[in-house]
Amino acid sequence: MKVTICAVGRLRKSPELELISDYLERFGKAGRAFGLGQASIIEVEDKKNLGMEAEAALLDRAIPAGSVLVTLDERGDLVSSPEFAERLAGWRDQARDVSFVIGGADGIAPALRARADWSLSFGRMVWPHMLVRVMLAEQLYRAGQIVAGTPYHRV
Repeated sequence: MKVTICAVGRLRKSPELELISDYLERFGKAGRAFGLGQASIIEVEDKKNLGMEAEAALLDRAIPAGSVLVTLDERGDLVSSPEFAERLAGWRDQARDVSFVIGGADGIAPALRARADWSLSFGRMVWPHMLVRVMLAEQLYRAGQIVAGTPYHRV
């Protein structure tokens, strides 16, 4: 199973990048034994600043063919960490790769959102897209730990 995070914007050297790198590295190490594989990030950038539709076209080209498409959006489903882990394990059991899409400052274009297999929300508030990357990376690691049965996630 391959996990890909497709995101608008380039993350330069920063505390966010350090956190994301740490969580994704830990996810990769721990997840391998349970078939969760590595996670990678594909960043796209609308250099001409043409907006959401241009970003959607760039994201669309970045999404690996055949993968489950999950958008991160405030209108998405609110789930617990164990429910997220269960869904991730389900895709693993179906031998599906998964792509998580994080839009730019204006969100994800409606046409791309409509194509999603699932839409996930980290709450009704709007979060900066760089923080969403950190939160997703941590939740991927947490999901791996839940699947592995470790005590990292406490109820």
